Parts: sequence; structure tokens; C-alpha cells
Amino acid sequence: MVMTSRHFTQPGGFTSGIEGPACDPDGFIYAVNYERQGTIGKISPQGDAEVWIELPEGSIGSGIRCDINGNLLVADYARHHIFHIDRRTKEISVWAHEPAMNQPNDLAIMKNGTLLASDPDWDHGTGNIWIIAPDRTVTLLDGECGTTNGIEISPDERILYVNESLQRRIWAYDLLADGGIANKRLLIQYDDHLLDGMRCDMEGNLYVTRYGKGTVAKLSPDGKELGEIMLKGNNGTNLTFGGADGRICYVTVADTGNIQRFDVDCPGRCWGMWC
Repeated sequence: MVMTSRHFTQPGGFTSGIEGPACDPDGFIYAVNYERQGTIGKISPQGDAEVWIELPEGSIGSGIRCDINGNLLVADYARHHIFHIDRRTKEISVWAHEPAMNQPNDLAIMKNGTLLASDPDWDHGTGNIWIIAPDRTVTLLDGECGTTNGIEISPDERILYVNESLQRRIWAYDLLADGGIANKRLLIQYDDHLLDGMRCDMEGNLYVTRYGKGTVAKLSPDGKELGEIMLKGNNGTNLTFGGADGRICYVTVADTGNIQRFDVDCPGRCWGMWC
């Protein structure tokens, strides 16, 4: 039997720019561009959605991550910021800014607050990987990439996964104790469709949105495809894990303009950060 997602929020509530879902410790889900561009929507565990915050004028969010305290880090691809948003007060501050970025797109986060950011140049089919240390220092890790998009860290924080959308490749790197990366190797390459956001579960399996195919692929830590989940729509953009036990996967889908969900056997790594 093929697993299929089901609608969680009403179709059409988000723009086609829906992206970057993240769950907080209380089970609320956040995603960008609810009702209009430049917003962040907040969705209750029951699926009720509202505009939670307006980003500063000219900013448009993409990837979101919650830190160990449940506060939001948001990639603003339009103005090249990484925002920090206090979940309680809604105070927005610039966490990092790097003029050399093409556009911060998606984020991965470590328990100590270190961020890793993908940075695609869509026009030229190239991209970068950046690291933002807890002291907010921004450092280029790899400037010789394809169109970097989805980015994630293994549960033991030893492996960095980065995909290249247009090249349809997922790479794995060793994450070093000093914040560097080494031993770049190809995890998997696809022949069709695109790659977008991706997240690990607590066993190290990688869930990857196959933009244009309408699926989420589940991969083992060594790159073997374990199965696919069918979405209602073709253009899944990103995903996160939540629910009381971390076993609900929430997926943002651009062409239906909503968040969909399906159940998984193992909790997601993002949920496991709080355990």
C-alpha cells in the first residue's frame, strides 16, 4: 500500500511561496507566506491557521528552524538576512547578514545554535554552503556547489546533507568538531524532477521533497530509497516533524497552497532536539 498525505490546512490559504515549516515545543507549526508574501503563518495542532507576523518591508522568508528554546530562525532570501524571532514577544532581530550570499534559502541547526545555510544562484546553476556560529560569525564552507537547496544534519551531528535542486544530487559531508566539513561524497542522484527541502528522523533516515513529482522520498543514511509518500499536488517544498511524539510529518505544498501531513514510525530529528 502506498502512503498518501492528507490535507492539514485548507488548500489555498498560503501563496505559492509556502515554504520552511517548523514546529515549536508546544506543537504549533510555522510556515512562510500565509495569505500573502512576507508573512509567517502560525498553525495550531488542529490545523487552524492565521497570520502570526509580518516580516520587515521587502523581506520574504524561506527556510525556518526553531532553536533549542523554540525561537525561530528565518532565512530572508529577498534581503539576505537571517532573522531571529522571539516566539513569545514576536520581536524580530537580524541574527546574521552576509552581502556575499546569493540568497539564504534553507537552514539546518545544531543543538548549540550553530546554523548552516544553503545559498543557491538559480540563474547560474551554482550555490554555496555557509555556517553561522553561535557568535553570529558567518563563514563560507563550500563555494563550489550546484544549486544548493535542502540542508540537514544527522541526529548525531556528524553528517551534513545538502542537495542541489537542478542537478538532482544529494551530497553528504563529515561535520568536523571545529565547524569545518570534509569527505564530500555523493549520497544519491536522481534522473528526473527536482529536489527541495529535507529533514532527518531520529534514526538518521532522510525525508526529501521531490518537487514536480508530488512525493516525499525516504532515504536510508547510506542513500538507499526506502519508499515514497504521495502528496496531494506536485510541488512539495519542505517538511518538518511534530505532534505529541514527533511522529507527524508536515509538508508545505506550493501548488495546493497548504500544509499536508502523514504519520511516520520514527520521530523527526527537529522534534528530538527538545528531548
